[in-house]
Amino acid sequence: MSAESSRGLTLAQFPEKLAVVHLGPGSEVPAWAESSSIFSVTATAIETSVICASRSVPTKSVHRRPFTGFAVASEIDPADAGTLVELLTPLVEAEIPVFVHGTHETIWLLVPVSRADEASEEWRRRGHKVGPAIPVTTRPGKSRK
Repeated sequence: MSAESSRGLTLAQFPEKLAVVHLGPGSEVPAWAESSSIFSVTATAIETSVICASRSVPTKSVHRRPFTGFAVASEIDPADAGTLVELLTPLVEAEIPVFVHGTHETIWLLVPVSRADEASEEWRRRGHKVGPAIPVTTRPGKSRK
């Protein structure tokens, strides 16, 4: 494991409730899907999945909710095969369900809202830091890098 992993990682906890919605293959992104701290569409040959704010997801849709999203705020070395295991092991041992999603920049861990505080405490016990997400703002005409 990298030196960063052995010292502990930092996770940012996002405030809004999230949902993971299952759609059929080739589905368009529905109008009710709203952007939030994480908004993701994954399309495969067998399904389309949307991660979005749960507030507008129709009750008749096939979905799982509500989740609290945690993003790894530490820099992650893609060559470090132990990062995900290090984050999942405390949750598995505490029997906390988790939905994992990766982006180019980070790892997202979605846990049931009812278990978010417990997940945070399990990570802290393992030497990780968990804190509230700080919104990133950009000035007009400036891009985020």
